[in-house]
Amino acid sequence: MRILLDTHMYLWWLQDHPKLSQAARAMIVAATDVYISSASIWEASIKIGIGKLDADIEQLVAEIDNSGFKELPVAARHAAMVTRLPDLHRDPFDRILVAQALCEPLRLLTADAILRGYSELVEVLA
Repeated sequence: MRILLDTHMYLWWLQDHPKLSQAARAMIVAATDVYISSASIWEASIKIGIGKLDADIEQLVAEIDNSGFKELPVAARHAAMVTRLPDLHRDPFDRILVAQALCEPLRLLTADAILRGYSELVEVLA
């Protein structure tokens, strides 16, 4: 299985955070490929800049490779897919992650239950 971690899932993985469930951990470990979107790094950069996230952005980037994950750049077709998504969620970062999951296709692993309304490719686990 190929999965895309949303931003929270990636951060929780790196922190070995208790909010990341055993089911989510098992899915990540069992996946053939785990992707981290460049949009998640962008989101983290913004949150670091406004003081909502205490993290080292260079470390977040380095941990993609260190974790054995793959970077997923935002492509034009991903951005275009956003126009086809229903207006279920207002967060632009979550919307681009859903669009990437649909285009690739990848299973999007998230803790945000609202995203489940977009597709069966969205897996809600914390």
